[in-house]
Amino acid sequence: MKKFDSTKIKNIAVAGHAGSGKTSLTEALLYKSGTVDRLGKVLEGTTVSDYTADEIKRKCSVYTSLSVMETSDLKVNLLDTPGLFDYESGMVEGIYASGCVLITVSAKSGVKVGTHKAYECAKKFGKPTMFVVTKIDDENANFNNVLTQLKSEFGPTVCPVVVPVIADRKIVSYINLIEMKAYKYVDGKAVETDMPTAEVSEKMEYRIDGLIEAVSEAVAETDEELMDKFFSGESFTQKELIDGIHRGMNAGVITPVTCVSSTDLSGVDMLLKEIDLLLPPPSEKDAMIGETANGDTIEVECKESDPLAAFVFKTVADPFVGKMSFIKVFAGVLKPNMEIVNATTGSTEKVGKLMTLVGKKQIDITEAGAGDIVVASKMNVNTNDTICDASRVVKFSAIEFPKPCYRMAVKATKQGDESKISAAIARLLEEDLTLSYEMDTSTNEMILSTLGGLHLDSVQGRLKSDFGVDMEVAAPKISYRETIRKKVKVQGRHKKQSGGHGQYGDVWIEFEPCVSDELIFEEKVFGGAVPKNFFPAVEKGLQESVKKGVLAGFPVVGLKAILVDGSYHPVDSSEMAFKMAASIAYKEGLRQAEPILLEPIGALNVIVPDDNTGDMMGELNKRRGRVLGMNPTDKHGLTEIVAEVPMAEMQDFTLTLRQMTQGRGSFTFEKVRYEPLPANLVADVIAKNAVND
Repeated sequence: MKKFDSTKIKNIAVAGHAGSGKTSLTEALLYKSGTVDRLGKVLEGTTVSDYTADEIKRKCSVYTSLSVMETSDLKVNLLDTPGLFDYESGMVEGIYASGCVLITVSAKSGVKVGTHKAYECAKKFGKPTMFVVTKIDDENANFNNVLTQLKSEFGPTVCPVVVPVIADRKIVSYINLIEMKAYKYVDGKAVETDMPTAEVSEKMEYRIDGLIEAVSEAVAETDEELMDKFFSGESFTQKELIDGIHRGMNAGVITPVTCVSSTDLSGVDMLLKEIDLLLPPPSEKDAMIGETANGDTIEVECKESDPLAAFVFKTVADPFVGKMSFIKVFAGVLKPNMEIVNATTGSTEKVGKLMTLVGKKQIDITEAGAGDIVVASKMNVNTNDTICDASRVVKFSAIEFPKPCYRMAVKATKQGDESKISAAIARLLEEDLTLSYEMDTSTNEMILSTLGGLHLDSVQGRLKSDFGVDMEVAAPKISYRETIRKKVKVQGRHKKQSGGHGQYGDVWIEFEPCVSDELIFEEKVFGGAVPKNFFPAVEKGLQESVKKGVLAGFPVVGLKAILVDGSYHPVDSSEMAFKMAASIAYKEGLRQAEPILLEPIGALNVIVPDDNTGDMMGELNKRRGRVLGMNPTDKHGLTEIVAEVPMAEMQDFTLTLRQMTQGRGSFTFEKVRYEPLPANLVADVIAKNAVND
């Protein structure tokens, strides 16, 4: 494969709402550039970038895939990202590694939540953006409505550069506002045609001269000399328009809009031209701020002549190839077998085999220079690791991924497969940082946390297809607790006579409420009624007993036990006998001390669109929540609601929030304390959880 320097590389993430045509656009670009000789289709499962069994089954992107295409003097790394919110990590890692983001917007359905998420993520990482209006040839398409919506929702930075000429609800031609030329497609090829007449322009839903004026004004904003020229009434040259839009994209003040049909491929060749002319190469946008080994800040420029500095932005646990690390090279040159330092862990190792990808097709390469994206196999590095040359150890900040919030308890379908599941999930945890797998010590369940039901389903599918293990999922148990409300004094006597030595232990214990998660044990025995050497046995009997309460077998908290009296037998008393006596006293004492159930309460911070605050308040009331306040957020149109909600009411909250807000909402939830369970719910909880002694 030909080597390209950083001025001839374009790294492009294709992002947007689910179903807006990202994969179809990627496929069209690969086909039109000559990278592939057949145009694949999502519905047929034949696309280059959606090649896993899960993606073919779902007919949508689940993972970010890399596809490289080459033109005569340009290398383009296309990163096709998922649009479904359950697979948001793919969008985040793809946009992070890109130099520019093509955000697809369906001409049928317009701007959606996924459009905003992609745009906000691009702006967070400082990436230039371009809107691509897809499905332009559909009979229900309405380009004018979409353009108006883009302008109203994303502001004056929106700048159309390619627009369709529509007559009788059919596309007659496309106008390139930079070239000021019109093209029609004949047998799939663009042929220059006449610009629309004034009469046609009048009938169109948008005036061509108005669009030209808007483009010129946006370009004028990027340079003082151009601003003077604009106010003097002079027209810009084609080069001035290209350079101005290019400059404006880099500064984040211009977001071009183009349009394509991925079905008949109209407009795709013009998009390829805009990619070449307008989108920045890594040499312009890939300067990174890192941290040296001493903790000093350093700027790493995109230069091949500098020492190596690269970042692992994605990991794939391939059961056949092994671990595949997707690496963005920010400086220097990465070569197989070279010694590198992992600045994140401090370890040193050799670089594995290097390759680039066209979907699942692997192409071996001998090196990757600054600005390029490459895949290394079988390296001991993970996502968010910085690898660099020993002469300049530098570490870049980790990518922040969405936190998993959909919790399910998992167990092996087949007995004995627990270790296999743990090993397989450990592999997936390296690949997907929006997964969490941990033991809930309060219920002794293994909890797998994901971003939603589809995400969980995909994990189950991967475990079965790639690692050969099945697992069952269920709602996690709620870690209730038991406690008492009044002070009591009870006797516990254990007496058993048989041939030889008998068993005798007799204690009087006071039980009272206290503030403590652990049992508090004291002794106030006078006159040697219970010898001191039996005190530890009494305490041990109580410590074992508090693991199960008398109502439903939940652990007991807030309990203080004071040994005040008792008696013993010089021959028959033993540690075991006093341990049993303490257990008897415990059971009797708790029954008399008005035992109650406690439920865990969590602190909830939920961010919802302003229009949904009333609905969310009602939803939290249904879930027995207490709203503590509302705060404005730094994002326009979103409000944070602070509340406390019982954990038992939160299992399906992830799905409810997504449905209520169409995916714009987010939340954090952490257990903070226990409170008494309402009396009307006690019987049901006891019935479901009662443990036989």
